[in-house]
Amino acid sequence: MEIGDLNCRVVIQQQAAGEDSLGQPNGSWSTLATVWANIRYGTGAEAIRGGAVGATAKASIRIRKRTDVTTAMQVTYAGVTYNIVGVLPDETGRKWLDLVCEVAT
Repeated sequence: MEIGDLNCRVVIQQQAAGEDSLGQPNGSWSTLATVWANIRYGTGAEAIRGGAVGATAKASIRIRKRTDVTTAMQVTYAGVTYNIVGVLPDETGRKWLDLVCEVAT
């Protein structure tokens, strides 16, 4: 993959610090970084959760190598929020970081 293939400007977000009165995270997100990425969609799946059918789309988001991205974060692009479920470094070339993501609809 060439640098020019990174054609989507995405926002990497982390949970903001802060808790509610019960000590639970407040649920808000703050921006960690805005980076160029390449988004590739994989398969979609349907599952029954809580008696309702829900669809899940999987995507791979490739960005330049970073060391501060974890599975506790999310990525947003074009109004869609992707939950990061895996962080796969490029061990051979050490140029990329592949984020395995899901978006629930």
